[in-house]
Amino acid sequence: MTATLPHIRPPAPASASGSRLRAAARRHGPVLAMFGTLKLAGFCSFLYLLSSTGDYRTKHPRFGGGAHAWDVLATWDGWWYQQIAQHGYDPKLVPVPGATGLITLEGNSAAFFPLYPALIRLTSTVTGLGSYGAGLLVSIVASFAAALGIYAVAERFGGRRAGLAAAGLWAVWPGSGVEWAVYSDSLYVALAAWSCHAVLTRRWLTAGVLTFAAGLNRPTAAALIAALGVAALLSLRRREDGALRPLLAMALAPLGLLGYLLWVGNEMGDLSGYFKLQSGAWAHSFDYGEQTWDVLTSVPVGKFDYLFAYPFADVISVGVILLACALLPLLLRLRPPAVLVLYTVLTLALVLGSQQIVANISRYLLPCFPLFLPLAVAMRRLSLPVQCALLGIAALASGSYAGYALFELGVP
Repeated sequence: MTATLPHIRPPAPASASGSRLRAAARRHGPVLAMFGTLKLAGFCSFLYLLSSTGDYRTKHPRFGGGAHAWDVLATWDGWWYQQIAQHGYDPKLVPVPGATGLITLEGNSAAFFPLYPALIRLTSTVTGLGSYGAGLLVSIVASFAAALGIYAVAERFGGRRAGLAAAGLWAVWPGSGVEWAVYSDSLYVALAAWSCHAVLTRRWLTAGVLTFAAGLNRPTAAALIAALGVAALLSLRRREDGALRPLLAMALAPLGLLGYLLWVGNEMGDLSGYFKLQSGAWAHSFDYGEQTWDVLTSVPVGKFDYLFAYPFADVISVGVILLACALLPLLLRLRPPAVLVLYTVLTLALVLGSQQIVANISRYLLPCFPLFLPLAVAMRRLSLPVQCALLGIAALASGSYAGYALFELGVP
């Protein structure tokens, strides 16, 4: 008799979704690991400096103080975002009695855009975390998304090594101390980076939706909206992607920003109410660079008699401004697409052309991630160990120049 062998089924092929997941892990895992390691090093360095000095114990809980070192991460703007998440908005223009100086209006939460606090509230509801924990979680997740977006953009110019360097630079850049705090900056950069990437890959509806969301997060989204609009017009001129998708992206992109500004104006009974609030309550207005020039000509000669002077933080900001100005022509030398050029130039113009606390400029220029590209392309020539060593040293130092200088020596 012939023995009958049992029927053996061939192994089932791996699912397409599993293959995609493994491919994504191989592609993005190193980026996330490197970024997370650098951020954690800088974060721990920052908390160590806070704990060792203990200055936060003597400050008001709203203004850089708290019972614990980590409470500082939810002060200043973070306090406002938590108030919105917990209580919503009540837009008003309330005069300060008898005020005659720069500050003539009481601060109001309407100065802060709604997307980030809405995500805090949603995260708090889903996870059970308080507004502090929820805000920190949103910022941390958004920072990783931003790192991946910056990596994706930089990879198109200099390959994988340049993409890793760009994501690393985002982790240690001056101002990066707010990336893991109850602040909206990480969320905005994530939306802006992926919107620019969507334009580069000609996914117009995705770019429009992301830019719409960015407009609900920060007013400087005006630069992103303009950059997308010009890129869409260039596409229409070249007849690359038809007419419908670029036009829909152009129409959708400004609705978030304009919608919020109009809603605030309507609630206040004054369509320019948002801008009056920024000017009257925070002395933040567009002055065509007068304040920035005053600081640039004062700090190098040791004078700190200008508006909103924070000497140590201002020295860092002046260095960041000069670095940005030096990197811009290097970026242009790479001949990047129009969307990156316009987004970067207009963001620089909006930030440097405004009257504000100049110590914050290192933070406000975080969205100018295309400026990382020349450095990232140059750093790809370094071996990976050397690249990691340089970024690691910068990460440890960032606890001081990107964290402590903002939260304790300035006003973030």
